[in-house]
Amino acid sequence: MNNRTETSVTVIGLGLMGQALAGALLKAGHPTTVWNRTASKADRLVAEGAHLAPTAGDALRASPLTIICVTDYRAVHELLGAGDAEPDGTTLVNLTSGTSAQARESARWAGKRGARYLDGAVMAVPPAIGTAEAVILHSGPQADFEEHKPILDALGTVIHLGADHGLASLYDAAGLTMMWSVLNAWLQGTALLRTAGVEAAAYAPFAQQIAAGVAGWLPGYAAQIDSGSFPAEVSALETDARAMAHLVEESEAAGVNAELPRLIKAMADRSIAAGHGGEQYPVLIEEFGRPRAR
Repeated sequence: MNNRTETSVTVIGLGLMGQALAGALLKAGHPTTVWNRTASKADRLVAEGAHLAPTAGDALRASPLTIICVTDYRAVHELLGAGDAEPDGTTLVNLTSGTSAQARESARWAGKRGARYLDGAVMAVPPAIGTAEAVILHSGPQADFEEHKPILDALGTVIHLGADHGLASLYDAAGLTMMWSVLNAWLQGTALLRTAGVEAAAYAPFAQQIAAGVAGWLPGYAAQIDSGSFPAEVSALETDARAMAHLVEESEAAGVNAELPRLIKAMADRSIAAGHGGEQYPVLIEEFGRPRAR
């Protein structure tokens, strides 16, 4: 009986992701309590063995660990701060998407109410939950993460980033930056090649090869950024800027949108004007690290 109590878990929020999280916990054998504003969303999970709590407060009290995944942080505060739903004495793992500032504020909010708090970010689609491909980031006290890691492991590959509650949200944002930047670069190249009758499927393997090659540069470029030294070991920024100008020219001549390459070149031009033309591309971190003057 004690083992059952120690391994029980609650999931609040049963959208597609919440249902996937609860389903993975059930599959791993954890007694799972669920709650959602629309109770019918729990029907399948109840059929699989989950317990449906009548209120959010009952759901919180059912387990020492509550995973919450709802629409936004405001909804988290509304659900867990109303009526009998005070989270005193529980550990909250918040997998709701938001900003790092919201994560840090939610940690303070939870602490004032007697709860321990971990913030998280799910870097996966619902069907991947419960497999190693589902990466789930966590930030907050290491001890709280380690205590509940045996349960969290049922959700996928769980990673603890550090004590700062905002780190998971920051990593999430950084990951989105990578995703959209790679996709936008591919779309720019695809648009160019389509003007010559090349189909996207024909270009995709070449684009994959380029993307993988560039990804291989990242550790060395990261070392330059961390050291604050940018020797031009491969190419100087002023050389790269000439290639950017060529890309702008090629795009405009082909009748393809050139906003993206123009934006990149504008940042490079500012860095060159500041005296960094002879340094390597990662010196642009100084442009990315400051807000653009309005």
